[in-house]
Amino acid sequence: MKVNITGKNIDITSAIRSHIESKFKKLEKWQVDIIGCQACFSEEPNKHKKFEAVITVPKGKLVASAVHEDLYAAVNEVEQKLERQLNKLRHKPEARRSEKPEPEEIEIE
Repeated sequence: MKVNITGKNIDITSAIRSHIESKFKKLEKWQVDIIGCQACFSEEPNKHKKFEAVITVPKGKLVASAVHEDLYAAVNEVEQKLERQLNKLRHKPEARRSEKPEPEEIEIE
């Protein structure tokens, strides 16, 4: 999976890039076709780091963002949010309750 990483008001180091790529590599275990992945982080005026990620899947887009003082903590938080969204997307067809099972009839003799 190719990850597009952009930084606003902050430099992208190789350590940050490898950390983000390793976190997004874990998202492949949900066996959902991931078309594209974009990550953007910026430094806000109050020294907090904002990290946003958009994952494109065949049914739409999954978006997550987090603001934290530590960039690595923000990346971890976004990864957890995306993992929850992928889990929900993966198991959504199983959760449909449209087909109700027929109650079994009991014969009394």
